Amino acid sequence: MSEPVIRTEELNYIYPNKTAALEGISIDIPRGKKVVLLGPNGAGKSTLFLHFNGILKPSSGKVFFGGTEIGYGKKSLEQLRSKVALVMQNPDDQIFSATIEEDVAFGPMNMGLSREEVERRVDEALDQVGMADLRTKPTQQLSFGQRKRVSLAGAIAMHPEVLIMDEPTAGLDSRMVHELLELADELNQQGLTVVMSTHDVETAYSWGDEVRVLNRGRLIYSGDSDGFFVDGQRARNIGITEPILYDLNRTMCRRNEKAPAPFPKNVFELNQKFGQHAKVLGQLYYLPSDALDQTSIQEVRHRMPHAAIGLLGTKARRIGCNLNLQVEHRFDAYDEALIEVGQGRDFVLVGDTSWKDEVERRLALLNSTYGTEMRLKIFA
Repeated sequence: MSEPVIRTEELNYIYPNKTAALEGISIDIPRGKKVVLLGPNGAGKSTLFLHFNGILKPSSGKVFFGGTEIGYGKKSLEQLRSKVALVMQNPDDQIFSATIEEDVAFGPMNMGLSREEVERRVDEALDQVGMADLRTKPTQQLSFGQRKRVSLAGAIAMHPEVLIMDEPTAGLDSRMVHELLELADELNQQGLTVVMSTHDVETAYSWGDEVRVLNRGRLIYSGDSDGFFVDGQRARNIGITEPILYDLNRTMCRRNEKAPAPFPKNVFELNQKFGQHAKVLGQLYYLPSDALDQTSIQEVRHRMPHAAIGLLGTKARRIGCNLNLQVEHRFDAYDEALIEVGQGRDFVLVGDTSWKDEVERRLALLNSTYGTEMRLKIFA
């Protein structure tokens, strides 16, 4: 097993008023994974995050990045924060510049990059969060959701190794939550370790590779989400309810005398496990976003009049919006595709190359776990 990208040893932190915020925290964040930090209000999640990039210094204990104990001198902290980017829960805590592009450029400029490189990173980050058309807009005129996007763009523009997001879905509507999680997936596909705190157990269960659970300043669980919710009373004791799919799986297993594992993470997997699907599955097709235009969509409609079309990823969705393409699913397209295919209908996913590889990886895991025979065909 490789060295965790971030880990702590017996980390303790006491606030100036003598309140103990963290007690004996020994936690590891595996490199390249999506890790969710769960816990009730006041558990210490935000305080722990502030130790990960050196904003807070432990009262005792150690914090390591890449196997090396972090230092708290100016140069050491500058190097650490260029590699570990933190997006705070309240975007107003980290937006200081007059315009969007100035704020996103702040971090890269402080890294001493050339003006050309800074501009390239700003362009790239604003494009990823869907704010490129508003780059000159004053930050004081932005909505809460837009400010969240700007703070995320500022972190992305640093090109960090680790992206930490403190309650990133808080205050967002369902559409923006889907966009944010999909973008986090894309960043993870590019090699970033993504760490996120949330109260949303559904997100923690279905999105995260692993979970870490805090309560009253102590780490009480570290592992996959299935293992934590096996002890339902433990979760309920700290105010965390079981995910709907986990509860459904447990109930249906009891009725059908099945083992709880494997644990379905979406509706399709649940249906597969209990035989609630069409005898003949539909076909899942993939249309590269580089080929996406009105003509390609018309061709799909002509050749496959009963197939649904979904946009997967920020690039495909941006092209779809710019061209005002009429498609059935602009958000959550992968899960929607599984449901349609599971009901015997064909589905065309539109996305870029990185998403094609990710879909094929997920289908391979699905086939090996549930005995399905789903294959991705390129629409041509």
